[in-house]
Amino acid sequence: MSAFLEEKVLSVHHWTDRLFTFKTTRDTSLRFSNGHFTMIGLRVNDKPLLRAYSIVSANYEEHLEFLSIKVPDGPLTARLQHIQVGDTIIVGKKPTGTLLIDYLLPGKRLFMLATGTGLAPFMSIVHDPATYEKFEQVILVHGVRQKDELAYHDLLVEHLPSHELVGDMAQSQFRYYPTVTRETYRNMGRVTDLIESGKLFADLGMPPLDAAHDRVMICGSPGMLRDLKQMLEARSFKEGNTSKPGDFVIERAFAEQ
Repeated sequence: MSAFLEEKVLSVHHWTDRLFTFKTTRDTSLRFSNGHFTMIGLRVNDKPLLRAYSIVSANYEEHLEFLSIKVPDGPLTARLQHIQVGDTIIVGKKPTGTLLIDYLLPGKRLFMLATGTGLAPFMSIVHDPATYEKFEQVILVHGVRQKDELAYHDLLVEHLPSHELVGDMAQSQFRYYPTVTRETYRNMGRVTDLIESGKLFADLGMPPLDAAHDRVMICGSPGMLRDLKQMLEARSFKEGNTSKPGDFVIERAFAEQ
């Protein structure tokens, strides 16, 4: 029995010349939790060419959605960026990962800190009613180089508050903080610098991170993961994993490639 499902591409959207999103069909047998990733890819010379991708779509949706960068000489993305509606991709049958609210201890505020395509898993989490039931406030921070790389910006600002499942909760509990490093924007600076300086919390009108009641999820570049882990541990946050919940969790499976 194959470890993969074959799915048809339903739509492709290119945000920039470096970033694109695509939706596919979803086999009814595929089960996952919001925040999970799975292996996806293409068959090249009858062999699977794969990479780990977080699932953007929520686990109750009938389609699958993925967010990808384009690497000109990347073994997979050099090919994947050219997919068209009707093409076939392969999807691993065993989604997994550590970015699940189940792996966090109870708390009042949930901070999701992302850079680049690290945003992907958090899109499913902010569309999950359980997220708002577990946390009083849900804050998504997304750092990119240029403002046109703020994928899903309009969806988060305009459509999430009217979403049929989570809209009412999102209106009162959700905060979105996009920040840009290489051009002028309303929020500017690296996620790590904004936390260290306190500007993030000043802008949000919130107190700084406190391990007593804040929980944190992190997904992004290797440097960002390393720096934030050190910052959190210096503030007495303890890392959680699949066997023991903690104050913060990190997805290490695929730091941006």
